[in-house]
Amino acid sequence: MSVLYKPIITEKATSESELRNRYTFLVRTNANKIEIKKAVELKYGVSVEKVRTINYRPDRKKKYTKNGIQNSKSNITKRAIVQLVEGDNIDFYNNI
Repeated sequence: MSVLYKPIITEKATSESELRNRYTFLVRTNANKIEIKKAVELKYGVSVEKVRTINYRPDRKKKYTKNGIQNSKSNITKRAIVQLVEGDNIDFYNNI
C-alpha cells in the first residue's frame, strides 16, 4: 500500500504551490515524515526540503429520524505539505 493517496488540488493549495513551492497530499494516517519524503522523491523525481503534516479529526454528525437519533462520523485523514528545493516543481496536469 502506498504512502501517498492523492494530491490535494484546491485554490489554497494551488496558490501555495505557485508562490512558495509547497504541494499538499492526502497521505496514510500512520505515515511519518521520512516515509512521506521518500515517497514524493521516488514518485515525482524531485528533492524535498521540508515536510509538514496535519491530522484532521472526524466530523461528527447527528441525524434525527423516526427510528431515533443516528450518530455518524467521517474518517480521520492526514495531509502532508511538502516543500521542494528551489528550482524543482511538480506538474499534476501533464498527463491530461
